[in-house]
Amino acid sequence: MTGRRSASASAVLRVVLDEGAIARSTIARRTGLSAAAVTGHVAELMRRGFLIELPEVAGAVGRPFVPLELDTERFVVCGAHVAVDHLTVGLLDLRGKVLAQLEAPHHGAEPAVQAAQIAELLDDLLVGHAPERTPLGLGVATGGWVDEASGTVVEHGLLGWRGVPLRELLTEVTGLDVRVDGHSRALIHAERLLGQPRARSSVVQLFTGNVVDAAFATGDTVHHGPRSAAGAVAHLRVDDSEEPCRCGRSGCLEATVSERTIARKAVEAHIIEEPDFTDVLHLAASGNKGAIALFRERARIIGQAAALLFDVLNPEILIVLDQSVRDVDGCLSTIRDEVAQRSWICQDAEKNVVASSFPGTELATAGAAVMLNALYEDPLFTNLANAS
Repeated sequence: MTGRRSASASAVLRVVLDEGAIARSTIARRTGLSAAAVTGHVAELMRRGFLIELPEVAGAVGRPFVPLELDTERFVVCGAHVAVDHLTVGLLDLRGKVLAQLEAPHHGAEPAVQAAQIAELLDDLLVGHAPERTPLGLGVATGGWVDEASGTVVEHGLLGWRGVPLRELLTEVTGLDVRVDGHSRALIHAERLLGQPRARSSVVQLFTGNVVDAAFATGDTVHHGPRSAAGAVAHLRVDDSEEPCRCGRSGCLEATVSERTIARKAVEAHIIEEPDFTDVLHLAASGNKGAIALFRERARIIGQAAALLFDVLNPEILIVLDQSVRDVDGCLSTIRDEVAQRSWICQDAEKNVVASSFPGTELATAGAAVMLNALYEDPLFTNLANAS
């Protein structure tokens, strides 16, 4: 009974997220719940501070009704993303709108040091941008192998982390309810809640940065696999690459397309003097032909992986999150061209291979989406409800 009640409350809250200002009767039609059940769930969600009533309006046949809407003023959801070289933290409302975000280089690679830095950055954001709001919790996303159930980073080779109890560390220093997941799965949650409606059918998320990984979801299920190890595509072999990999082999996807590799190649090609990926990206975005060529070749390799994932998993859409897709002309079309040439399954690469729905706020949104997903899955019986 408890599980059914929570699932029904989740359905009510998700309809309001999807539809905006909405009548109770419309919620009943959308969810298939009885009017009495909707009334009860709405009362509970209002008590917890997730829903509010708007001023009465006239209905289509003249009968007035009181619309319901998410309360986007009372709470704030905190998000953090741990990348190889920097941290990103952000504050989002219940609709996933980014209220503020901040990026900073690591103070150090030690997990406890990074946890303390995340806490400091969040404190600054909360004081500066949401002093009157109640934090619902902290969602954290990172690359590597992340066990979502325990909140542990099992392995993150580029950070040198093994068995890091990240949820425990952050709970201790922030005092918040903390949820941790891999960033590709976190981005799927974000897309399904806030972005691409087609992602609710089936979706592959491919993340390419210094870390390269993927995630897959179908129906209501994001696939984790044993110990949340699904999506490890870093060591897929790609054509035309002899790039050495830390695994001891060569030609692995992550080693070939990682941001560090691109920065190094840009130095070797005398495009920049120091290996800085951001500098190469800015040059490419500004029209530098050498930098653009590097990114388009990289996009071709990413397209190889995308085509393979398409044929193995046959998703409705495949979403590529990569800074060059956002900033460098021709990168997304190059990935699509490669998928069109290589995939047996994908019939319309332009329609089925898409960019992230969150340009410029991807990392903050990914972290917060871990917590937002927890809220929308279980608004009654998670620790989130105690925040009100």
